[in-house]
Amino acid sequence: MRSTLNHHFATMAYNNAWANHRLFSACATLTDAELAATRTSFFPSLKATANHNVTVDWYYVDALEHALRGEPVGPEARRFFDPEEPFARCTELAAAQRAVDARLVAVCTALRDDQLEQPVGVMRRDGVQYETFTRLLAHLFEHQIHHRGQFHAMLAGTRIAPPQLDEFFCANETHLRAGELAELGLDEDAIWREPAAT
Repeated sequence: MRSTLNHHFATMAYNNAWANHRLFSACATLTDAELAATRTSFFPSLKATANHNVTVDWYYVDALEHALRGEPVGPEARRFFDPEEPFARCTELAAAQRAVDARLVAVCTALRDDQLEQPVGVMRRDGVQYETFTRLLAHLFEHQIHHRGQFHAMLAGTRIAPPQLDEFFCANETHLRAGELAELGLDEDAIWREPAAT
């Protein structure tokens, strides 16, 4: 089993994709009204929270992709927040989240350990600022967990039971996630196997 930092980031990206898939699968039957209903959290609805996660993922994954290609971040990066809530339905949000999750997995599986301290340009309101891949990925995963937890808690106030989201990393829980990984085109071997010798 691999234990490098770049592989840890890759497993975090796989976990993120799996957790989002499980969460959106659970809430697939919510009506548009239930999704948009006012609730108590950092953002005032499930819809607002899920849209925030998607747009922030677009913003940071775009910066990571540019850096991985050796390109400067584009000045149009703020476009990802216009509109602030581009999606009104759970199916639309699920599809958008799954697509950006796949992009993040691609970034993390392409990264090498010797690239992790390289700079990533991020377009902020006052211009481009730089973070390392290590810091920006750590921030992005924390951001996702933070707001996914809020979404999960708000879901408890609906007719949908919030699903378990902590069954990804332990080997003895493989059977609890196998079906969903298959739905994502993934399996345990792809996530945890040793890389081929070069």
